[in-house]
Amino acid sequence: MEPLLAYPDPLPPNVAMALDNAGYPWKSVSNTESVDSHEPEDGWSGAAIWAIDDPEGAFSLCRELRKRDMPLRPLLLMVSPEQLRELELREDLFDDFCVSPMQAGELEARLQHLFWRTGRGLRPELVEYGPLALNLETYQAVLNGKPMDLTFMEYELLKFLVSHPGKVFTRETLLSRVWGYEYFGGARTVDVHVRRLRAKLGEENAHLIDTVRSVGYRFGETRWGR
Repeated sequence: MEPLLAYPDPLPPNVAMALDNAGYPWKSVSNTESVDSHEPEDGWSGAAIWAIDDPEGAFSLCRELRKRDMPLRPLLLMVSPEQLRELELREDLFDDFCVSPMQAGELEARLQHLFWRTGRGLRPELVEYGPLALNLETYQAVLNGKPMDLTFMEYELLKFLVSHPGKVFTRETLLSRVWGYEYFGGARTVDVHVRRLRAKLGEENAHLIDTVRSVGYRFGETRWGR
């Protein structure tokens, strides 16, 4: 996902933290000139504009973003309760707005709705556990931010395990759930793929796939301890 354009620079700490916690990459700009100089190669995914401290600067920036050959969308405006009346004649400058102070998670929820509505900047569907993240759309996996070189079936097995942390699966269950009921290979296939995954996870993370004696395998920690 390309970064969100955020205004102003620096962003208020609570807004920056909300964007970070929501998982949205962003770059802050201080004026209309820096919009172009900071713009990513594939363009901005949208904009989050804090209009409380410098409303004129914020609305001026919104006008410029809407006057582009390709008007920037989605654009979320953050205002104070006292500014609500000002929005009535400026509805063409934004797609949605938040009133500060915002409830926990409100900024993320409104951005997600805007991205869904406009079809831009959609976050990929991820499965995550600790240092691991698997992108379900691109079949890519990263460990501590670095890409993992996985075969298709290694990826499928890891995805299944990461999606069910703490649960124990027999080899036969893994064969049927990951390889499919039509697969005629033996349980040895699971052991081979687990061994390969552990090697690719490295010494520091190989323990994430735990062998449960006489049963099968478990990924991650169980809430009952060991």
